[in-house]
Amino acid sequence: MPPRPAASPPPASPPAGRPPRPPRPGVPPPAPPSPADQPSVPPLPAEPPSAAPRPATDPPPEEAGPRIERPAPTPRPRGHVGTRPPTYDAEPTALPAADPDDLDDLVADTVLDGARYGACTLRAVSVRGDSARYRGEPRRDALLTARFGTGEHALLLVAMATGARATPGAHRAAAEACHWIGRAVGRSHARLVQDMRDGRRGDLKSGLHRLTDRSLGKLRASASEQGVDPEEYAASLRCLLLSADPECRTRVFFGVGPGGLFRLREGEWQDIEPQVAETKGEPVVGFGSPPAETPEGDRLTMDLGIPTPPSPYEPAPEPPREPFRFRTSVARPGDTLLMCSGGLADPLRGEPELGEYLAERWSRPEPPGLAAFLADSQVRVKGYADDRTAAAVWEA
Repeated sequence: MPPRPAASPPPASPPAGRPPRPPRPGVPPPAPPSPADQPSVPPLPAEPPSAAPRPATDPPPEEAGPRIERPAPTPRPRGHVGTRPPTYDAEPTALPAADPDDLDDLVADTVLDGARYGACTLRAVSVRGDSARYRGEPRRDALLTARFGTGEHALLLVAMATGARATPGAHRAAAEACHWIGRAVGRSHARLVQDMRDGRRGDLKSGLHRLTDRSLGKLRASASEQGVDPEEYAASLRCLLLSADPECRTRVFFGVGPGGLFRLREGEWQDIEPQVAETKGEPVVGFGSPPAETPEGDRLTMDLGIPTPPSPYEPAPEPPREPFRFRTSVARPGDTLLMCSGGLADPLRGEPELGEYLAERWSRPEPPGLAAFLADSQVRVKGYADDRTAAAVWEA
């Protein structure tokens, strides 16, 4: 019996994308596979008609990820507070006039500084007021931040001064006042740090009073050398001393002239500006009034208010000076201490909405950055257009 020919293998299916070969002549085409030879594919389960179609973008409930809690929205910095916007533009308009032979006399529109030492974080800023920006006048406020010493024995000084209004050299007088007090404090910083650590309040007050008088005396001497009236070449001065030692939380304020010293504690502002003692009431014997008669028994005549001419043998009396202001305070964790010039102190006392806004902004757990502190410090109030200088200290 002749052997059977070997069965030829089934033709391979053409690759995807290639057209099938045409049948050869005399060779019948292969028969299509029967349904029994095809692999069985289970049918797709039908979705119940009651189920609503789900958007393709939403994940199924069993595959949904953890829920993300969005942070509570925080209020954005505001341009101004009050019922009406300020008169001037919010941004600088005109630059001060410059002398090509005295370019060192130019003053920047804004000065910003900051640091962190021990348990406190410092932010300091000085901004030209809206009125000076519009008229092209230099900033009358000056700001000095300095560190004397190293390590835990370092002393931080923040000094700010404001020159007399409507005087051509007001910005120079303010800068010179900060320069003189900075030099005096820097040379005595070791003794001042030790007094702060030991809590010797009396020594601090007498020593800083002496340094302040000496510095302002040099400012008056400089006015005489320039041939300028000392009343015009004058400046108010406010200073803050901080220790870099984390164990020392004593904060020392001293100065001469108007301004503000505030403390933000538990969301509420406290005005802790040291008050100058004033004599109130009518003069009484032994306090503000002369005795009724002399030791020889002569009755004193009535004072007619006629001024006594100055004696040629005595120097002319100096005009009354501003009283010295001094205060020490022990900081608590969470406190914010604010020292500022009159340009910020006046609207803080006169516009409650500004105090509420800054209290909300500066009561947060973390101190603001430099840019945020600048934005907060220049929130404007109608009717207050002077320079603003402020130094704030956040206690950890």
